[in-house]
Amino acid sequence: FPALANFQQRWDSIDMFKYDPQIRPVIVLALLTAACLVGDSMLYIVMPTHWREFGLDSLWEVGILLSANRLVRLPLNPLVGWVYKRISTRQGVLIAAVLALLTTLSYGFVKGFYPLLLIRCIWGVAWAFLRLGSFFAIADCAEDNNRGHCMGVFNGLYRLGSLAGMLAGGFIADLFGLAATALFFGAITLSAIPAAFRHVPDAKNHNKAKPEEPTPIGVLWRDSAIFWALTTGAVVAMIYQGIFTATLSYLVQTHNSSTVHLIGFAFGAASLAGILQAIRWAWEPWLAPWVGIKSDGRHGRRKVLLLSLLLATLLFCLLPLDIPLLPWLLVVMGVQVTATALTTLTDAVAADAATRASKVLVLTAYSLAIDLGSAIGPIIGYVLNSAIDPYAAYWAAALCLLLLSLAWLVPNKEPQVSA
Repeated sequence: FPALANFQQRWDSIDMFKYDPQIRPVIVLALLTAACLVGDSMLYIVMPTHWREFGLDSLWEVGILLSANRLVRLPLNPLVGWVYKRISTRQGVLIAAVLALLTTLSYGFVKGFYPLLLIRCIWGVAWAFLRLGSFFAIADCAEDNNRGHCMGVFNGLYRLGSLAGMLAGGFIADLFGLAATALFFGAITLSAIPAAFRHVPDAKNHNKAKPEEPTPIGVLWRDSAIFWALTTGAVVAMIYQGIFTATLSYLVQTHNSSTVHLIGFAFGAASLAGILQAIRWAWEPWLAPWVGIKSDGRHGRRKVLLLSLLLATLLFCLLPLDIPLLPWLLVVMGVQVTATALTTLTDAVAADAATRASKVLVLTAYSLAIDLGSAIGPIIGYVLNSAIDPYAAYWAAALCLLLLSLAWLVPNKEPQVSA
């Protein structure tokens, strides 16, 4: 069967699960990150419905607790980057895993707003160490021809922690209570500690090309490749992790109603938004590596990123339109696809830019940029939607994506790294 043989040959050429030895540590690191993430993801489902069991007095406390970890990371990222100059990647990831274990277990036994606020801040520290440590480890093991693949594999697999935490967390909490839920997810997080000992590189020098010459901080805006990598990461995080994710249930309700009738079933706006988000995390282990592989190939990172930005611009323009439910849901799913693609591509672009200067400096700045974008995104989204128009945030997102597309049409200049 020549056709079948040809299909098998083409599939083998893009099969993202045939990893070379350079990719295997990335897989382990992604699964380690997923194990640390389950407790935090569980909290987003459990706390809004079980807030009284957490010893809270009102729902506004839930909002503060769920956002505190992001806010604390803004000043923490530079500090964690400075710490990583003095410790190995393995040591940093181990710190993150231990803190993640302690915070996950605490969710089942600690009560009250202020103790939980402290725990959420500690989780922010853990995620800062984990995220930067992952960036450094991937930058150390990846090459120019597989950096997108590595980022795609990492992004695709670590979100399995969010999927497991959100899908299983609510059921376990409803059936067995908070303590059992915390112990169950704590046992999963515990597995990250031996994995970190065995598989995370024990590398202390994250800038092997220029170990003697410190890079001036001005390279972040003088080198146009680095500047646009940081800017793109911040804008994409603001739009997808901030505006779109935070307002998805609002968007479903505004476009339709509080109850959506689909294929004979009635869904609440929040439930349908949760299903749409879960579908994205389910396809990411396959789609994100595929996007990374394509960006490593002959078309190059810039072209794939530019096409993804233009497609995202079009889809965000379609979101506010009054179109039937099923086609509109396909548009929402398309936005989710571009979220997977652009998250992977911006991470890969940042890793590319980090090879032009100090990896610690560039990746720390990139982590700060995406945290800043994701933190201000929900505020911008709800302010625009409430003050101007119910769909103003999505028109603004389309405009930002279009401007980014135009910026990436212009070739980057050579780096200017002198003081």
